Amino acid sequence: MESSLGHIQVNVRSMNVPFYRDLMGFLGWIVLYEADGMIGVGGKDGASLWFGGPPKEVENDYDGPGVNHLGIAAQSQDDVDRLVAHLERRGVACLFDTPRHRPEFASGDSNTYYQVMFESPDRILFEFVYTGPK
Repeated sequence: MESSLGHIQVNVRSMNVPFYRDLMGFLGWIVLYEADGMIGVGGKDGASLWFGGPPKEVENDYDGPGVNHLGIAAQSQDDVDRLVAHLERRGVACLFDTPRHRPEFASGDSNTYYQVMFESPDRILFEFVYTGPK
């Protein structure tokens, strides 16, 4: 048997859908579906992310049971830095002393793991990460 990731739905407040449209558009994902309070975006590998609701009015705790973060692969270290600048222009803070290299996660001495981590307005934790040659 073989399988691959199909899609993930993330419950978010409808007023924050423009944040996800802007973020995912900047990262090169295309809009597959958009309606009042929901947007679906597709990546080049066929996977899709759906942001919509309605969520219950409880705070997300990414350190509790459930999903910790959404990791999105970057094509280069420069792409990570470009996203950092994009986030800064929008007042979105980088978390956990990122952007930074994480040699403990690199697949060897000639490779790097370079990441930025940030939260959405709904406290969804995102990681944008380049893994590859230094």
